[in-house]
Amino acid sequence: MVSIELITVGDELLIGQVVDTNSAWIGQELGRIGAQVDRIVSVHDTAEAIGEAVQAALERADAVIMTGGLGPTRDDLTKKRLAELFSGGRLQRDPAVFEHVRRMTAERGLAFNELNQAQALVPEGCIVLPNRLGTAPGMLFVRPAANGSEKLLFSLPGVPFEMKELMTEQVIPQIRNRFALRSVVHRTVLTFGVAESVLAERITPWEEALPETLHLAYLPNARGIRLRLSAYDVEEGEAVREIESRFAELESYIGPCLLGYEPASVESAVANILTERGRTLAVAESCTGGSISARITALRGASDYYAGGVTSYSNAAKVQLLGVSAADIERYGAVSEPVARQMAAGAAERFGTDYAVSTTGVAGPDGGTPEKPVGTVWMALAWRTTEGGIETSARSMRFGELREQNIERAATHALNWLRLHLLGAEKEAFQQTGML
Repeated sequence: MVSIELITVGDELLIGQVVDTNSAWIGQELGRIGAQVDRIVSVHDTAEAIGEAVQAALERADAVIMTGGLGPTRDDLTKKRLAELFSGGRLQRDPAVFEHVRRMTAERGLAFNELNQAQALVPEGCIVLPNRLGTAPGMLFVRPAANGSEKLLFSLPGVPFEMKELMTEQVIPQIRNRFALRSVVHRTVLTFGVAESVLAERITPWEEALPETLHLAYLPNARGIRLRLSAYDVEEGEAVREIESRFAELESYIGPCLLGYEPASVESAVANILTERGRTLAVAESCTGGSISARITALRGASDYYAGGVTSYSNAAKVQLLGVSAADIERYGAVSEPVARQMAAGAAERFGTDYAVSTTGVAGPDGGTPEKPVGTVWMALAWRTTEGGIETSARSMRFGELREQNIERAATHALNWLRLHLLGAEKEAFQQTGML
């Protein structure tokens, strides 16, 4: 099986200023084609660190993929160091890259200065990988291996959208053509509304009945628990049918907690139901600060069912924009059942929608009280009756101490509650998991 190592270059990665999403994406894409990532290394923007990492990786791996350090500024040293390793430091101008950079800078109204022109300088002997989305070309270096085969080093820009384009159009085809890849099938479903330990207990009989050819992985995060089934060195069509058959059985164990195949999400499940039924939605948010609206509008076609939202962070906004009773805020507090209900009803009434969801809570880290500690969230649903009136339902949840997690969880649980309500599955979900 081909062995691949990843090297990411940049001080910003090591000091935590930028999260390395490139490696996660590359690993996922390589896994789809049966290539295995054995090691991921992040190094400083220094010639010494880059050189040591490259030489060590080429000793171990069949192919190395680097990202970062290819920009036009003087702190980007990857290209210079690779030239020293592979071509004695010699650089040459690539005419196609030069013309591409000249045209791109002109279109953007930028000066075609010395730094931009230098982007067309590449190490002698490398294979240029055209980058149509940016000025820094990708590069492929081929080194003979001791066993008579070849080792590959790909150097790609660190900008994620440029890297993804080059990986898809250049790197993956090269790896497919040059190496014998393992047959692998991954399928993943998303679940939500059940704790990992409870989920594992409920599906134990299903898991124990899986054939030896299928491998199960639990992948939890704040937006749900993904269950991935993988099959290796098998006939693809047969493996896909077996996995889909097994996942079809899973619904009998967890019912409405099963959302569907990745990239399914709680918000996409809500979107599908509303779209199919021709129903509309509005949102009223306080503690989630627009997160629910952002997740809904990130989906294609949201305008078909989503009317709009109000981020009523202050008490005055709740009163003025949603019609919440100032007296109720004074009596019960902004984080309370009456306020959550009135926020949802106000959103449905003002936007004229069939449904609305609201959140109001103490996200933290400050603002908690003994009665309403940090992590307390009230959420409500509103829906129109057949007579045209508006009914509401409310519930409270207690999350944790971390603000970001509280916002994420509150938004997800509110959307999931709406999903279960639309399915008429609230009671079933609670009976099966003890959660909503």
